[in-house]
Amino acid sequence: METNLDRIIKEIELFSVFNSTPGKGVTRFSYSDADKEARKYLVQQFESLDLDLSIDAVGNMRAKRKGTDENAPIVMTGSHIDTVLYGGKFDGVVGVVGALEVVRVLNENNIPTKHPVEVVIFVEEEGSNFMSTMAGSKTMIGQYGPEELKNIVNDKDVSMYELAESSGFSPDTASDFVINPGEIKAMIELHIEQAAVLDAEKIPTGIVNAIAGIKTYTIEIEGVSNHAGATPMHLRNNPMSAAAEIISQVDGIVIQKANTTTVGTVGKIICEPNVANIIPGKVMFTLDVRDVDPQGIKFTVAEFEELLDSAVRKHGVKKRMTLVAEAAPIKLADEIIQIIEEEARLRGIDYKLMNSGAVHDSSMLVDITSVGMIFVPSVNGRSHVQYEKTEFEDIKQGCDLLLGAVYKLAS
Repeated sequence: METNLDRIIKEIELFSVFNSTPGKGVTRFSYSDADKEARKYLVQQFESLDLDLSIDAVGNMRAKRKGTDENAPIVMTGSHIDTVLYGGKFDGVVGVVGALEVVRVLNENNIPTKHPVEVVIFVEEEGSNFMSTMAGSKTMIGQYGPEELKNIVNDKDVSMYELAESSGFSPDTASDFVINPGEIKAMIELHIEQAAVLDAEKIPTGIVNAIAGIKTYTIEIEGVSNHAGATPMHLRNNPMSAAAEIISQVDGIVIQKANTTTVGTVGKIICEPNVANIIPGKVMFTLDVRDVDPQGIKFTVAEFEELLDSAVRKHGVKKRMTLVAEAAPIKLADEIIQIIEEEARLRGIDYKLMNSGAVHDSSMLVDITSVGMIFVPSVNGRSHVQYEKTEFEDIKQGCDLLLGAVYKLAS
């Protein structure tokens, strides 16, 4: 059995049409009009494949192909369709298209499986709306309930609870959809690597050993807004000067002091009032720290806090550091890794065992099921940008590997 390359290409290109920013990459935030169009398409596909569709309290979609033993636990595969602002057309969608291909090939060949095979589409993986990554999968496992959903808000101060409700979902019923241990036999997610390792080494697939943990913070530094010309330098309480000093040293902390596997990023800055001739009154920025070793995250955050305290005292400003999202490092299931490896050897597909620096929805399920991940190369390692690219032939090999692994698990 193998997947259909022409169909894979056509479907990935189709998803890129569901887009809020044509000509500027792909932007498809959860609950947006573009997202709703993509979801309509998915519903049509699920119906054509005779899958039983369930949509939960925040919009996670689960479409099940029946097994010969309906009491057998589910083999789940899928990913997400939401994107970052001005993103690419492969992130998340590759795993969704791959999951659909698995079911299509099983149906076309009239192949029964003992275990049901389920396509899952997670909502709000990127955190583009609310700066809380994997909010949909966190809701699916019971980590987020109605109160947590009310507390994560977008730039317009609208919560995920409100946005889900206005989109026709029922966030108050979140607990009714929580997945219980034993319900799922395994979860396998196909995804682009989002780094340069596979492309640089010319290896077509990666089998993931571990997924990095993450802590994301917002840092607010508040000073005194004043006239840019009339206020002497020694009488300023300038939050921008403090923020610049702090941000400029983040790379040094990570590169010189932390683990070789640690990464740290300041990716968002907001200045108020953001006017050329006014000393800012407040600066907000984010800090994103990741590592497969939790001690790397802990060390980096501690070093950053010391740096923050020092800069605040020096510039006479106030600070607030708030944890907005976190996920622990994850070791994926050895038995799933072995199955994927066996399938790769059987199909003659070269692969590399590797870690993932990016977090993924499947990592949220490790406490309730066995999880595996398959990577396909990102050309030049680029992702979360409109220039994101993965060769379709590599995607097809990843889909073939996913098909074989899911079939073995579901048989």
